[in-house]
Amino acid sequence: MKQLILLIIILQCTASIAQKKVAPVNQSTLTGIPLPGGSKKDTRLLTEVTAKTLFELETKKAGSSVSKLEVLTIPAIAKFTADSLAAHLTNLGYTIVPLENDNRYAWIQKAKRFLILYFETTKTDTQLYFGELTTAPTAFNTSKPKPQTNPQQSNPQQQTITTQPTNSASTGYAFNTTNFDDGWTSTIQEDWVEVRKGSMKVLLHYPKEGTIFPADPDKLTTAAWNILVAPRYSRLVNYKTASIEIYSRPYFGMGTVTENNSGKTVFVVLFRRGGGWMEVVSPDAQTFTREFGFNPETIRWAKISDYSGGYVVDNSQGIVIRADESDIYNKLENMFGRNKFAVAASDLNNTGRWSANYASNTFYYNYYTGNSAGMSTFSSAEWYEFRSGQTYRWESVMTNSGGGAMNVAQSKSDGTFKSLNNWQMYFTNIGGKEKTFDVYFSAVKGGRVLWVNDAKYPGSGIFTGLTRKK
Repeated sequence: MKQLILLIIILQCTASIAQKKVAPVNQSTLTGIPLPGGSKKDTRLLTEVTAKTLFELETKKAGSSVSKLEVLTIPAIAKFTADSLAAHLTNLGYTIVPLENDNRYAWIQKAKRFLILYFETTKTDTQLYFGELTTAPTAFNTSKPKPQTNPQQSNPQQQTITTQPTNSASTGYAFNTTNFDDGWTSTIQEDWVEVRKGSMKVLLHYPKEGTIFPADPDKLTTAAWNILVAPRYSRLVNYKTASIEIYSRPYFGMGTVTENNSGKTVFVVLFRRGGGWMEVVSPDAQTFTREFGFNPETIRWAKISDYSGGYVVDNSQGIVIRADESDIYNKLENMFGRNKFAVAASDLNNTGRWSANYASNTFYYNYYTGNSAGMSTFSSAEWYEFRSGQTYRWESVMTNSGGGAMNVAQSKSDGTFKSLNNWQMYFTNIGGKEKTFDVYFSAVKGGRVLWVNDAKYPGSGIFTGLTRKK
């Protein structure tokens, strides 16, 4: 009891001399969501200990823990609601799983990042806490069953109808073209996936050496431009680069060029945000702006009456808006999802091993001293050996080590598979159970990645990518 009283006194003293650790903020550092005017970030020790304690009540039950904290306070006058929060997170691509036992909490996930949030509104303010997790919570493995759907129809803009290509024999796969119902058509090419609609085309470049490396945005974008874009054009005019200093920073390179193969003058935008590079080819900047809702040539640092300062950009209606509002790039970024092609049973029959591997290290530190408290390592491997006659062997191995001990779990099974439709495959035995997977291919240089996810229990909706051993 004396130790507890002493800790409380220390924390209270720390709070009294650390009021300056409450600072104005207009964006969440951990998630990237925009925040209303008057929002503040609180980094005082007492506040962070309180938030960490709140989170531990739930994270321990979910088999995870918090590695980073963010404590935010939003004034009541801003009228920032749970719906506002959900809309911002959804626009940035987060999956949200509310806790069944307490609606103030929710798990959120994007790519391989998992966080927990706490949201509570009072008459005076709204408390919003984010905690980044060391491992995925069990909620993303045990979520309630959802209605079975075609994976291509989760986004209205991504609904697809596949067509039988004429060059399937040369690639070894049944489908090399996808027609999207919003007018875009994707076709696999040697060095990229080409997506066309009307007078526009988008090239989703495969990874290439020298195009992604740690560097200033201008240097990195120009290097990628010289490797991916410049060899196919001439007479570059008004070239410029731009980037926005926000979470998951977008990079832009742009200019007017002449196509070497056609002699046409076109406007090219090279874009990257967290992944590979996309090249958008339009007749002019106005066409790009009408399609994607903003004019990249107007991105600049400015100070205007409606904002305290920041990057601004003109949208398709000529209205100046904040360029750090991440959702303005969503339509452009969603074009990366056009690297998606149907799967036929013949694509897998007798094709050998397809595998997926994952590994992560978690480092532990004493919360009060900062000293190292050890580490743990988790790794997993899963593979399918596709044989003739649409038979297969499936295996999975998972290891978890820490504190000098190692735990290993292994499972294997044999069965047959068949195609239910162009986007789903049925397996008779995966770990002792029948499974239906939502499936699709994405193209890479010289091959494909097979993406699979349980159709009946999709969890977070993240597909597992399997690559073929050559």
